[in-house]
Amino acid sequence: MTTKTMTSKTHAITAAAIAAALAATVAGTAHAADAPRMEKCYGVALAGKNDCKAGAGTSCAGTSKTNYQGDSWKYVQAGTCTSTKTPKGMGSLTPRS
Repeated sequence: MTTKTMTSKTHAITAAAIAAALAATVAGTAHAADAPRMEKCYGVALAGKNDCKAGAGTSCAGTSKTNYQGDSWKYVQAGTCTSTKTPKGMGSLTPRS
């Protein structure tokens, strides 16, 4: 193989690698844009069904002790938290006691 042929192949491989990386980036961005935005909503999770934070003495997901516990949260679609009605009131963007 000549140096010219090797250089051409190197350029072709580099161009293909760059094109693949760009395609992956664009595909990842499109996928992320299609996913609904989520927000933490306090006081809407059922006992043991929270996504995280459930007050003192708990570790994280699935550790809430009561339904609609004010200091535990669940992910909900962005913009729906404060309009989510529970037997204990509306969902909250901040913890409540």
